[in-house]
Amino acid sequence: MTSSAAAAQHLDDILVTARLQQAMSVAADLGIPDALADGPRSAAEVAGAIGADEGTLYRLLATLAAGGILHEDDDHRFGLTEAGTLLRSDVPGSKRDWAILNGKPYVREAWSNLEHSIRTGENAFGALHGESVWTWRASRPAEQANFNRAMADISGSAARAVAEAFDFGSLGTLVDVGGGTGTLLAAILQRHPGLRGILFDQPDVAGSQATAARLEREGVADRCETVGGSFFDSVSPGAGGYLMKSILHDWKDEDSIRILRTIREASLPTSRLFVVEVVLGAPNEGLADRILDLHMLVMLGGRERSEGEWRSLFERGGWQLTEVRPTATRFRILVGSRD
Repeated sequence: MTSSAAAAQHLDDILVTARLQQAMSVAADLGIPDALADGPRSAAEVAGAIGADEGTLYRLLATLAAGGILHEDDDHRFGLTEAGTLLRSDVPGSKRDWAILNGKPYVREAWSNLEHSIRTGENAFGALHGESVWTWRASRPAEQANFNRAMADISGSAARAVAEAFDFGSLGTLVDVGGGTGTLLAAILQRHPGLRGILFDQPDVAGSQATAARLEREGVADRCETVGGSFFDSVSPGAGGYLMKSILHDWKDEDSIRILRTIREASLPTSRLFVVEVVLGAPNEGLADRILDLHMLVMLGGRERSEGEWRSLFERGGWQLTEVRPTATRFRILVGSRD
């Protein structure tokens, strides 16, 4: 293949990726990976299990097989690949709800408005809907529930790596600011049995049945308090450590600084800050992280940041970035102190 032909093929591969993502999202939402959990099945068998048209379902399954999500054998039976297995609802590290979220119409519509963001610097979702995605989802319980599950998916895949990357047990008490339903905090508490936790999030999340059930299921409910509130106003005071995962990338610098200062006001002179985020790398690499950066722009008006940008943000928020600790995942732990 000539270099020009290879370049054209590269572009063609990129152009079909969005379609493959949508096909994967639909498959996850239909429950196809769960229907294949016990082994390969024909399109007719899967169609009967999920309530779909056999002919069009075969076309979807064949496309997913070409994309490496499924495998089609010589008898036209479809089984899960290693990647496809992660779309099941019942496996550790499941990405099912994250895949469903990325196929939602409101997410696709925001990305379709990317040009507006690039020309104006404005949040694409807000420009389309006249409100933030937070308030939009708050009035749509089903969408909010899917989002919460998707965030738990992401936290679940990184939770063990984060829990193992630092001696959180020496902190006494750790506040997970914006901790959702407790996936990450529960993993840290399991890893460090002498630690006490405070899960801080919006009242409807911190006080939800899903949060209580998760903490009970993980065996940490007796060591974890739940507190509802806004991290722009105040957080639980006097803890040895404050943790945030995938929170600050949701916000512009000025809002992130407000959050950091709120935590500083609640902290002790000896408190440590742990910010679990992506750190943008060198030019010409890290495509997934760069795509995530654009996703933050179109959905929330936020951004991913380089190490230098994180260091500056910490300083303006009243913290010193003392360490950037890697984990076994794409996330880094940015460790801060007050001095």
